[in-house]
Amino acid sequence: MDTTAGGTDRTPAASPGGEARPGRARPDSAAPRHGDVYVVPGDGTVHVFRDPGAGREHGDGEAAPGGGADRADRDRADRDRAAPDEVVLDGRGLEPAELVRIADGTAVPVVPPEAYERAHRSWRAADRLAAAGRLYGRGTGVGAHRSVPVDAEDEAAHGLRLLRSHAGGAGAVLPVRQIRALLAVRANQLLAGGSGIQPAFVTALTEALRLGVHPAVNEYGGLGTGDLTALAQTGLTLIGERPWHRDRKTAAPAELPAPVVPRPGDALALLSSNALTLAQAALACHDLDVLLRATHAVAALSLAAVSGSLEAYAPEVHALRPYPGVARAAAEVRRLLDAPGPAPWPGRRIQDPFGFRAFPQAHGPALDAAEALRRIVGTEVNCPSENPLIAPDGTAAHHHGGFYAAPVGLALDALNLAVLQTAQLSAARLTALGRPDLTGLPAFLAGGPASSSGTMILEYTAHSALAELRHCAAPASAGHAVLSHGLEEAASFASQAARQTLRAVDAYGTVLACELVTAVRALRLRPDPSAVRAFTVADAALPTGVEDRPLTADVTAATELLRTLAEI
Repeated sequence: MDTTAGGTDRTPAASPGGEARPGRARPDSAAPRHGDVYVVPGDGTVHVFRDPGAGREHGDGEAAPGGGADRADRDRADRDRAAPDEVVLDGRGLEPAELVRIADGTAVPVVPPEAYERAHRSWRAADRLAAAGRLYGRGTGVGAHRSVPVDAEDEAAHGLRLLRSHAGGAGAVLPVRQIRALLAVRANQLLAGGSGIQPAFVTALTEALRLGVHPAVNEYGGLGTGDLTALAQTGLTLIGERPWHRDRKTAAPAELPAPVVPRPGDALALLSSNALTLAQAALACHDLDVLLRATHAVAALSLAAVSGSLEAYAPEVHALRPYPGVARAAAEVRRLLDAPGPAPWPGRRIQDPFGFRAFPQAHGPALDAAEALRRIVGTEVNCPSENPLIAPDGTAAHHHGGFYAAPVGLALDALNLAVLQTAQLSAARLTALGRPDLTGLPAFLAGGPASSSGTMILEYTAHSALAELRHCAAPASAGHAVLSHGLEEAASFASQAARQTLRAVDAYGTVLACELVTAVRALRLRPDPSAVRAFTVADAALPTGVEDRPLTADVTAATELLRTLAEI
C-alpha cells in the first residue's frame, strides 16, 4: 500500500522573534555540526544542518557560509570526500553516470553547505527583485496570460493555482527509475542558483531520494519547452497535496519528506525546467552506451564465425580517416580478437559483406553520438534553466528561452539515427551467419534433417525489433506545435525524442541478442572454436543444442549477457 503525504515536520518552528524552538540557533561564527538548528539572519527561516559525512543532507535551506577558502575548491573537496554510496549535488559537478547511480538507488545525494548558500542567495534576490518590479509568473500570469497582473497579496495563492492547473499529465505512470532521476536533476539545477526558489524545495527533493519515496508522474505532458506537467505533479507532492509512493513496494513504511509551504514565486521556479527529459536522456544514453560497448564483442564473434578479414579494421586504414568513434570501434574488435597489431588477419574472401567490412564506419558514429549526448546532458543538469533567471550577483532577472531544449532533442535524434545504422548491420550479420557459403556450416546453423529451421526465426525477431528502431529514429525534432494563443509557436520535442531513445534501448538490445545467439552457435559448430575471452564467456552462459527448439530463452539469456560483454 502506498504511503501518503503529510509526514511529520522534522524542522522546529520559529517563534515570532526569529528564535528556533526547540533547539538552539547556531552562532554565525561557529562551524555547523550535524543536527544543529539555526535561523538565517534577516528572514527568520529555520534550518537543520545535516553533515554529509553523517549520511544525511542538510535541512530546509542552505548552511551558513563556511570559511574563507575558495568556493570551487570547497566544492571539489566535498565531492572528493563523498563516500562510495553518496553523490554530491552542488549545481555544478553532477556527472550523468552519477545521476544514473541515484536513479538506480545505488547512491544517495548529499548537498554541501555552499550549494545551499547559493540557492538561498538566489531566493532572497528574487524577493528583492519582485519587490522592485513585476516578475513573470510571480507578478503576472503565464503563457498567453503573461501580461495579466497578479496582486502582491495574491502571489502565493497564484503559485498554488499554477501548480494545480498544470498538473494535467496523462498516460502511463513512469517507472521509479525515471522519476528518481527527475528528482535528482531538478534538485541539482536548483542548487545552481538561478531559480529564486526557497531552498526548502531542494531539501524535500533530496530527502525524497534519500528516503526512497517518489511522486507519481505521468508520461505525457512535455514538448521540450519545459516538463510542466511532470514538475507540477512533483510540486503538489512536495507541498503535501498528492501522495508519496515507495520506490520498492516490498519496503517497510517510509518516513516522508516534510511538506513544503509554498511562497510567492516558488511555483514557476519549480516548473521551469526540462528535468524529466534530461533524466530520461541520461538513462537512455547510459543504457545505450552499455549496448554499444557490447556490440564490439558481438560483432567480433560474428567476424570470427565467418572467418572474416581484419584488414578493414587495420590501424593504418583508420589513421588515414581519423574519426574517433570509427577508430575506437575498429580497435575494440582487434583487441577482442587478440589481434591488436598492425598486421591484418587474412580472411576467406578478398572482401567481406558490409555487415563485417563496414562495421567500424557504421558503429563509430553511434559511439560519437552517445558521447555528444552525454556532454550535452552533463551541461544541462548543471545549469540554471529557469525563466526568469536570477543573475548570479542578484541584481537582475533575465527573461529568456533557455527552456527550449533543442540541443538535447537534436542530440537524441542523432543518437537514434546512429543506433539504427549500426543495428541494421547487426541484422545483416545475423543473416550472413545463416548462409553456408559464408560460414561453411549448415543453413541457419541447424542440426538434424536438412529441412530443419535452426536459427531462421531469429531473423524475423531481429527485423521486428529493427522496425521499432526505425520508428524511434524518425526525428522528433521535426515536430511542430502552436500553443497558448499562438504565443508559443514552436517546440523542440526533446521530450518525445527522449522517449523514443528509451524505446530504442530495448529494441537494439533485442537485435544484438539475436546476433549473439547465432554467432555463438556458429562458433560452437566450427571444428576450431574460438579461444577469445568473449566466446568463452558467452559459450558458458548461453543454452546449448542445435536441434529445432524454442529460442526465446536463448535470446533472453543473451540479452542479460550483453552487460557482461560490455565490460570485457
